[in-house]
Amino acid sequence: AGFGYDAAGAVLKDVTFTAKAGQRIALVGPSGSGKSTLLNLIPRFFDLTSGAIRFDAVSHRDIGLKSLRGGIALVTQDPFLFDDTIRANIAYGNPDATQAQIEQAARDAAADEFIAQLPGGYDMRVGEAGTRLSGGQKQRIAIARAFLKNAPLLLLDEATAARDTHAEIEVQQALERLMNGPTTFVVAQRLSTI
Repeated sequence: AGFGYDAAGAVLKDVTFTAKAGQRIALVGPSGSGKSTLLNLIPRFFDLTSGAIRFDAVSHRDIGLKSLRGGIALVTQDPFLFDDTIRANIAYGNPDATQAQIEQAARDAAADEFIAQLPGGYDMRVGEAGTRLSGGQKQRIAIARAFLKNAPLLLLDEATAARDTHAEIEVQQALERLMNGPTTFVVAQRLSTI
């Protein structure tokens, strides 16, 4: 497979690999080496310029975007939150979820303790792009969303980037629990992060 942002040339050339169900795949390298670009090709945030990504024998181009993305959970270094309640932001991964399921996902993500201390708890609005929360809190909300979605494919893009020490440990432990089951792609700049 290959990809280029424009006619100037390919960013990724002749990339070939196989990922088996339940496997963890690490993409490690310096900034600008194409790790995140490769990850963004899987849910078709960008389209390949050559080759194909296949799920079993089916090209991802033959899978509807809604169906394709419905089977993928994504946690990034700086996750996007909607200007809505914490409950709604967690439930974004599964809009039909019950309050009990949302709270279990928050517990799994080590987010329930800080949520309980917030004014309004699950009903607190996070502000535009989650501005009322710290970076580590936003990450744990995104992890809770991924737990609730329970997708067979998990994409982690620099999701373990350094935060304050306590939050970093909680985020790493929550991610370890989250990675137990789905096929997981992990992007990091340093092998030690993996």
